[in-house]
Amino acid sequence: MKKNTRNNVLIAASYSVILIVGMFLGIKFIKDQGFGVKKSPQLANNSDEKLNEILHIINGNYVDDINTDSLQNLPIDSVLHQLDPHSVYLPPTDAQDMTDNLEGNFEGVGIEYYMLNDTMMVTGVVKDGPAYQAGIKLGDKILSIDTAVVSGRNLPKDQLTGRFKGRSGTGVSVVLLHPGAPQSNRIMVTRGKVNISSIDAAYMINNETGYVRISKFGANTDNDFSAAANNLKARGMKKLILDLRDNGGGYFTAATGLADQFLGENKLIVYTQGKHEPRTDYFSTGTGAFQNGKLAVLINENTASASEIVAGAIQDLGRGIIVGRRSFGKGLVQEQFAFGDGSALNLTIARYYTPSGRSIQKSYKKGYDAYKHELDERMMDGELTGDRTSFQDSIEKTEGVNIQPTKKNKPLGGIQPDVFVKLDTSGYNKFYSNLVSKKVLSDYVFNVLTNKYSASFVEQNINIFTINDNDFKDFIGYLQRKNVTIDRFQLYNSKNVILNDLKALLCRYYLGDVGYYKAANQTDNAVRQALLNLQ
Repeated sequence: MKKNTRNNVLIAASYSVILIVGMFLGIKFIKDQGFGVKKSPQLANNSDEKLNEILHIINGNYVDDINTDSLQNLPIDSVLHQLDPHSVYLPPTDAQDMTDNLEGNFEGVGIEYYMLNDTMMVTGVVKDGPAYQAGIKLGDKILSIDTAVVSGRNLPKDQLTGRFKGRSGTGVSVVLLHPGAPQSNRIMVTRGKVNISSIDAAYMINNETGYVRISKFGANTDNDFSAAANNLKARGMKKLILDLRDNGGGYFTAATGLADQFLGENKLIVYTQGKHEPRTDYFSTGTGAFQNGKLAVLINENTASASEIVAGAIQDLGRGIIVGRRSFGKGLVQEQFAFGDGSALNLTIARYYTPSGRSIQKSYKKGYDAYKHELDERMMDGELTGDRTSFQDSIEKTEGVNIQPTKKNKPLGGIQPDVFVKLDTSGYNKFYSNLVSKKVLSDYVFNVLTNKYSASFVEQNINIFTINDNDFKDFIGYLQRKNVTIDRFQLYNSKNVILNDLKALLCRYYLGDVGYYKAANQTDNAVRQALLNLQ
């Protein structure tokens, strides 16, 4: 089975079927690099005028020298693709959505739901959020939202997403059925601000090692981490595993703030520089919550941008060990230029550099399409699976500063790990992929396992219980009842992956994200390697 690396991350693939509604959880791929939004003084009345305006902005702000004469007759998107993969034009609606996200305007009711058997089932409720305060509970079935019946109609996703959205203070009427209740009831939920920590999970793996998972950099990530770290230190944490795998970035200032949590005073974290942007250095303050103690940072091929800033600083300054696979390689800084019609240009104005002077931006000389598929190339040429052994070497060290390895003196881009952990593809086949894409694993958890395993049992036994062979036999029976065509060879080849997924999904349902990672990390090779290297 040919695999896209993003879809091969162990159990996380199962969550592609979960719909997040009523709130925005943060910005995963939007890159606010600490610069303001500039209003263009000109008004573009048509596409030709806007193109001229964009070329003018490029001339005065782009990171490199560029001959804009050669771009005069190209469409706007083609112009930007000629520059780099991260400069982009945003139509008015997209620009406004990005602005709202960057400003932190997250309002809703604070629930997660899943369409189970054509019924909207509540799979998560944010504590103290509007839905929580209104009495919506885990496992509730939502039958209608305002005047729209949302269960029993097999509605497409686009007719469901956004029904809980709205301004803070406005109400939404919900008809729901509590588990075991004889009849449904209608409640009114008042929308409001939903406070979501940017820390996905924070817990003690053993008596002295903490684990913190961060999948995005939001406005309060450094403060959220500080609170989590202090809580873990109070429980005995002396070592830490910081998991930045699949972290696509976010706020630049949050990245420098997080790096600051681990460093002593006046250490260079990162610097930015471009043709029209003078070098700007960012230093640590020495006020961080985990300046001492052993540190391991987990990264993979989807660790990008702001998260690479943190990993690069930790590596260059010798503060901790980097475990995993080479990171994405996104080291370009964008600034947004807003036009009078509401559209905007996100233009690369600088590069960022790690303390030793590395630009970790991978090459985009082969063009936009090749850049988009570069991770697939890593899979095909064996880098991710460990078949290309020349890329498993650790970083070199020169006078206490870590230097990125190269092949034929050519930088690869991204952050190379100190300890390589190959992508384990065993059990990942076409049959398993179909189970995930058709939501069969999640359906089985919500239909069957939640009736067999209680919340109290899962919480008390999370470290020792397993989804056993009897469950697996029952799962096969479930597949047969659902008329799923079974490939016996591939099914049994995927058995361990399926059982691990089922446990992680069950733990997430009852215990939230921290339950998911507690379960998933028990069989995670990168976590295991981190623990070994922290001894």
